[in-house]
This record gives sequence, structure tokens and C-alpha cells, in this order.
Amino acid sequence: LRFPQKLWKMLGSGKFRSIWWTEGGKCVAINKDLFEQEVLGREGPQQIFDTQKMRSFVRQLNAYGFTKMQQDDQRSASLPEFLAEEAAVSAHSQVLYYYNPCFTRAQPQLLEMCLRR
Repeated sequence: LRFPQKLWKMLGSGKFRSIWWTEGGKCVAINKDLFEQEVLGREGPQQIFDTQKMRSFVRQLNAYGFTKMQQDDQRSASLPEFLAEEAAVSAHSQVLYYYNPCFTRAQPQLLEMCLRR
């Protein structure tokens, strides 16, 4: 699978607390500290991405057209997502928000347009 498909599959799996959809499925929220442990810390056959460094993962996001959004602009509409974000912020973790118009929860057919620059 290509990077966007791996990310899409991960978001839909419900297995990870460090990454989730926000704003009705238009943005991806990542709890940086937890993501580094929970996802990038995996090795061997359980490794999801080809990197173990957050910086490289963010480079991949940028290469596929994702842009970083400001937290204030991307407050979650649903209560569970809002509470998860508040817990992450209160735990002094950095929550990163990324947006790509071709990467939305409601329109999986757009994934094909999510190409590497």
C-alpha cells in the first residue's frame, strides 16, 4: 500500500489512540508523543510506515499534499474527539492537525488523487 492508503487504513481501524479524524472527517489529528510510541516505535512485521522518526513521517505527509493546520481552527465537533483532544493538551502533548482536500473520511474515492508531489 502507498502512504495515503496506509494512513487511511490506520485511521479506520480504531486500534490507535494517537491518531484520529476531526471536523467531520476532514482533518487528521495526531498526538505527537503518543504517535511516536504507539506507531513509529513499532519494529519488524508490526511496523506500519518505513520510518521511526516523526520528522520523516511529517515529510511524507507534506510530500502527499497535506498541510498543517492551526489547533484553534480545528476543534472537533463530536464530544469524544473533543475530550480526547483536551486530554492530549492537558497532558502537555502536542496535537498536530493535517489537512488534504483529497483525504477525507466521507470520500474514500478521492484517495486515488492523493499523489506524491
